[in-house]
Parts: sequence; C-alpha cells; structure tokens
Amino acid sequence: QVQLVESGGGLVQPGGSLILSCAASGFTFSSYAMSWYRQAPGKERELVARITSAGDIINYADSVKGRFTISRDNAKNTAYLQMNSLKPEDTAVYYCNARRVRLPMNYNYWGQGTQVTVSS
Repeated sequence: QVQLVESGGGLVQPGGSLILSCAASGFTFSSYAMSWYRQAPGKERELVARITSAGDIINYADSVKGRFTISRDNAKNTAYLQMNSLKPEDTAVYYCNARRVRLPMNYNYWGQGTQVTVSS
C-alpha cells in the first residue's frame, strides 16, 4: 500500500537547522511531484516547497526562500527538506505530499506529519 513516512522533526533553537525526510513506498516515486506543507495551530495548511518529478522545477513559499531547500533522491524514493535559520514562526506540523495528475485521475498522497518546534 502507499506510504509516506516523515522523519527528522523535533525541537530546535531559533537559528538552528533540521533536515526532514519523507520515505515513500507503494507507488512509482519518480513519477510524482513531491511537496512539503505545514500547518501551525489555528492556521490552515500551507505549501512550503515543491519539486517536480524530475527535480527540474522547484518552488518555495516566500516565507522560507533562502532558508529552506527541497530535494529528492529518486533512487532512494525519498524527499528531503533542509531547514536552516529556523524561526519560531516555522513551528508547525510538517507534511509530505506526493501528487501526480494523469487525467482524468489525480493521485494525491499524504504522510502523517512530523512536528517541528522552534523555541529557546
């Protein structure tokens, strides 16, 4: 069955770094765009970063540009989110998403989320 398993979250001080990983199984990882979303308490889920299946197009939310880097390793079926210069406002549950649109089908998978807390 399809699985997306996030790891790497935790508690970090402001200015610190974390690397999130998303291990995928049960589908053809290399055919899917991968994204990281986050949801803070009382707020809507928001897109943080997205990378195309081939890794040739990458987009970031303005709030994380220059601090976060999304990447993927299709040989390992894993996506990553390198987070540097973390701020308290980055505190949220971070979710991995895999998506492939092959009309008329829209394949969309989510992980269970990993908590990131930025606090001194």
